[in-house]
Amino acid sequence: MALKIYTKTGDLGKTSLIGGTKVPKSHLRIETYGTVDELNSHIGLVSDLLTDQHSKDILKEIQDRL
Repeated sequence: MALKIYTKTGDLGKTSLIGGTKVPKSHLRIETYGTVDELNSHIGLVSDLLTDQHSKDILKEIQDRL
């Protein structure tokens, strides 16, 4: 049996933060989460292109801190 991933009630343009607080999807905090996630992805791509292990280690540390 597949789990349903929809409620058919809509979300009224809001999302929940940890703790249950609902904020608009345009909230600065939500935008920031997305931006940091994109940065983390870009760092991973750059790291994959590098051959210098020291640089890769530094980028890994940055990713771990994000």
